[in-house]
Amino acid sequence: MRNYDLEFLKRFSMVIGLLALVTLGLILLALYLHRQLPPEISPTAASRTAARIHPVGAVYAGDTGAAAQAAAAAAAAAKAASQVAYGGTTDGAVIYQNLCGACHTNGVGKAPTLDHAHWDARIAQGNETLYKHAIEGFTGPDGGIMPPRGGNPALTDEQVKATVDWMLANLK
Repeated sequence: MRNYDLEFLKRFSMVIGLLALVTLGLILLALYLHRQLPPEISPTAASRTAARIHPVGAVYAGDTGAAAQAAAAAAAAAKAASQVAYGGTTDGAVIYQNLCGACHTNGVGKAPTLDHAHWDARIAQGNETLYKHAIEGFTGPDGGIMPPRGGNPALTDEQVKATVDWMLANLK
């Protein structure tokens, strides 16, 4: 090898070594700075993660388990009761005033108003048919529309039947 080639290799090696040291220094500086930052976990992300990995079931054993099982059943019953419309009342007048009267008072959507002229043909079909149409919904031959459960899916069958009975009892 010639002398100037050795000189070039020597300087080139020094430049590469210097660049390797600068790279190593930058890596160490980045690691140091990264450790100084607080973790960025938002409370909503943490709660979503906790909800996602929450166990589906539970083990009930012994007296403690029986008490926990009874408490879980009571909580489920309370949750189901809270989702029933109008507090679970079977007073047809209350449900009619809050829901059904919007259409059946003025005949909106060709709904029959509370008079015998509109209801006598329907009454002839029987109460079970009226209950079925009120619960499942119905589109009449004249284009009248009865949405299922009067448009409130939270109504129970008993509430719908009580309201139909109240309407029939209050025909003019």
